[in-house]
Amino acid sequence: MAVAGSIRDLNDILEIEKTPVSQRLEYESTLAAIEEGASIAPQAPALHFLQSGDDYNTPVTIPYSEFLANVYRTANMLHDLGVGPNDVVSYLLPNLPQTHYTLWGAEAAGIANPINPMLEPKAIIDICRAVKTRVLVTLGDTPGTDIWDKVRAVRRELPDLKHIICISGRSCDEDAVLEFDSELKKYSGGGLAFTRNIAAHDIASIYHTGGTTGRPKLARRTHYNEIIMAWILKKMAGFTSGSTLLCGLPLFHCNGTIVTGLAPFAVGASVVLLSPGGYRDPSVVKHFFKIVETFGADFFSAVPTVLSMLLDTQVNGADISSLKYALCGAAPLSTELFKRFESHTGIKLLEGYGLTEGGVASALNPKDGKRKVGSIGLRMPYQDIKLVVTDEKGAYLHPAKAGEIGVIAVKGPNIFKGYVEDLHNDGIWFPEGYFNTGDLGRMDEDGYFWLTGRKKELIIRGGHNIDPATIEEVLYNMAEIKTAAAVGWPDKYAGEVPVAYAQLSKGAAIDEKQILEYAKENIGERAAIPKKIIIVDEIPLTSVGKIFKPALRRDAIKRAVEEELDTIKKGSGDINVVVRDDKKFGELVTITVRPYNECSFQGIREQINKALSQYTVAIEVRSK
Repeated sequence: MAVAGSIRDLNDILEIEKTPVSQRLEYESTLAAIEEGASIAPQAPALHFLQSGDDYNTPVTIPYSEFLANVYRTANMLHDLGVGPNDVVSYLLPNLPQTHYTLWGAEAAGIANPINPMLEPKAIIDICRAVKTRVLVTLGDTPGTDIWDKVRAVRRELPDLKHIICISGRSCDEDAVLEFDSELKKYSGGGLAFTRNIAAHDIASIYHTGGTTGRPKLARRTHYNEIIMAWILKKMAGFTSGSTLLCGLPLFHCNGTIVTGLAPFAVGASVVLLSPGGYRDPSVVKHFFKIVETFGADFFSAVPTVLSMLLDTQVNGADISSLKYALCGAAPLSTELFKRFESHTGIKLLEGYGLTEGGVASALNPKDGKRKVGSIGLRMPYQDIKLVVTDEKGAYLHPAKAGEIGVIAVKGPNIFKGYVEDLHNDGIWFPEGYFNTGDLGRMDEDGYFWLTGRKKELIIRGGHNIDPATIEEVLYNMAEIKTAAAVGWPDKYAGEVPVAYAQLSKGAAIDEKQILEYAKENIGERAAIPKKIIIVDEIPLTSVGKIFKPALRRDAIKRAVEEELDTIKKGSGDINVVVRDDKKFGELVTITVRPYNECSFQGIREQINKALSQYTVAIEVRSK
């Protein structure tokens, strides 16, 4: 039986919405939300920080009283450095307690701008210039990272930058560089030492959402966007002051900062910060289930790639009975991976959907109701989702009919206030204030939504968005390339990785290796460097001459599946792979098998399902 007040279906959501959203919160800022959570039990742990996964028995534990005091100190320090309500504090940091102090302190004093430290210097410069970074908080010169090298490369290129603050490392001794921890000691932790009446609709943060060269796409989010998102997540996921959440996703991404950050902090829950590298740290994955046992964790958030890694991690007798739910989003989750993970761990997976522009989440399978594997669940309270039919240019035509695929449009108090640069705001709003997500989906008879594709064609690698234009613009600089197109290639660990198709100019003498070397030297984001280049005679075009990317995506899926099945094919029978559009899944891989005499269809099908279980593409296996 579900707990009173839990969400099981749309009726429960409608019941919640009988109370106006304006009456749900008595505070208007992220700082006030943290103050509210800290007041519940000031000596309860806000954070448990692990230096590595090997250190799960010796965490650095920070109670709420100390956590809040350090947020105050950080805000006071930033104010003293000239940060006002409209000034931006950018940070290039791994997952550290100081990262949280910087984020929430920056939102209290001005505007926070988390930056992915894996970006190349050119991309970092573009972001900082666009937001007019006044203060940059970063990791000092530390073995094993190149963050400080990047800071050295960018600092002279930022005209608005007034101060650099570093956390540890030899670089903290350099001129004009302040050391975070020593500076913090100079300031009061008893409250804000300055007067600022933060309004709910003041800009709290600016997050980078796509594009890494020249014109970064930067989403402006208000305090209200973030605090109402935290409340909605608390309601959907059931967070309480007794909850313990594991945070392994990066703190430059809103999943890490909101789902396993502000949402638990606002209710006085505890967060285990899984090392500076999070899930990228092999020792975290190795000891994951012992970490769950040690802290009695009941929730974590992940992407499909993390679940794939945990499938290969033995529970080894660890008591993980406390762990009830895991939220999975950012990329589609295959049915086979879903079933195998739940069988391996006994944990209930909740698939969801969201985006930076919508706070972080807009739909989720209900933890106390019916979960539909492969769907992104029900809309969240106070958010309205509808499907829209558009023309070839993406302009609004009319609402989609029941069961019809359309562009997902979202409206609610969590929706952001537009991008920093006006050129990115063109076409993002449908009538009545609905945000055009660019994703394609359908809704079933129970109100559950299903993703069927991405109209905006982003490549999602391990939960990180890659704009194909980042790759294509570089390749078009090569005289030997006539046409270039980047799409996602299925990958069992990253969900998908970028690959590029190239049609060469007449008479060009260049091969895949040379193109790839050029891409490596000129693409500003490592994650966007294509895993392979595929030279084709002709890139498919639409009737109006545009590149027809669905055909390339299908080709990439077909090639990836055939590569994976190559060894099975050699010893078992004839295997034919066809990829086609599908109303339910977007794309469906049909694998037809004709076994050799000594092999059974059932045996080959089991091998195929096992080989492809960690891919996110929809698969069906048939007998010829």
